[in-house]
Amino acid sequence: MIQLILGGARSGKSRYAEQLAVATQKPVVYIATATASDAEMAERIAHHQQQRPADWRLRECSLDLIDTLFEESQKDQTILVDCLTLWLNNQLFHFPNQSFANLFDALIESIKSSKAEIIFVANEVGLGIIPLGEISRTFVDEAGRLNQRLAQVADQVFFIAAGLPLQLKGNSSLTQGEK
Repeated sequence: MIQLILGGARSGKSRYAEQLAVATQKPVVYIATATASDAEMAERIAHHQQQRPADWRLRECSLDLIDTLFEESQKDQTILVDCLTLWLNNQLFHFPNQSFANLFDALIESIKSSKAEIIFVANEVGLGIIPLGEISRTFVDEAGRLNQRLAQVADQVFFIAAGLPLQLKGNSSLTQGEK
């Protein structure tokens, strides 16, 4: 099963994704895409690390997500990727002239034969004003395209606002009482 959890900053999407991962009752590998580029980001990363169960395996993967997903998806486990938007940001920073359509195709291809349950977390960044700068507009456009591509192949898609999930696609795996 592939699940996509979307939401804004501090919406509760990571917490909800972690609840879904626990509910699978399988071993969990957490794929972290963030890099500690400044003190504030280091604090965010530390906060997320403290929230995760100690028995979850961690893979730090700021760029090479596709190969990591292909490798990890061959195992009977749950994979939690947090977050696709930061991975996209890293890709845009390091490889701004690449074909993002090809990158997204490769990402989808890497999970097609998955034996694992995969939960993706991504920011919904297209709900605000259109950014002024070209690189910012490219980021928003590509994030929207990435979210659309994953939503097409995902079994379940949730939008999180104020800590509350709104199911956009599929059958719910958590009842209201379990959240």
